[in-house]
Amino acid sequence: MKKVVITGPESTGKSALSAELAQRLNTIYVPEIAREYLEKLPRPYREDDLLTIAMLQCAAEDEAAQSEPEILICDTDMLVMKIWSEVKYGRVHPFILDQYRRRTYQLTLLMAIDLPWEEDPLREHPLERQDLFNRYEKQVRERQTPFEIVHGTGAERTENAIAALRKHRLLRED
Repeated sequence: MKKVVITGPESTGKSALSAELAQRLNTIYVPEIAREYLEKLPRPYREDDLLTIAMLQCAAEDEAAQSEPEILICDTDMLVMKIWSEVKYGRVHPFILDQYRRRTYQLTLLMAIDLPWEEDPLREHPLERQDLFNRYEKQVRERQTPFEIVHGTGAERTENAIAALRKHRLLRED
């Protein structure tokens, strides 16, 4: 099984691209758990909620992997949880750090910030997008695993992601 993660700052089209790639590649994807969790939360989230979200996200990824698809698309990863924790609370729970280090992907697709910001009550940093993108890029470079930055809008963005999968030999040339 080849695992591909889509990561990056808020409002960069991670969820839309995950769903689109899963459909185009006839595979499954692991949705982002944070949104569903936070929408059901009857109070503002707290630091301990990030740990719960991280555990649920890891469990969802592990469950999806059990079906052993040829390619598994992951709509977020522990890098998102790590950066969210660092920015919001100035620290990261050891579980999140451990999972960040242990979980591996054949390719990371880092979403560029070239999509317009979309207001959403769960999004917090419309003015810090470049700083957040820089954090993500620094982390994926330091991790020294294959990654590509995905640019473009709409169908172009999807085609750029597919081209990245082909470049890294995760898809056959058809």
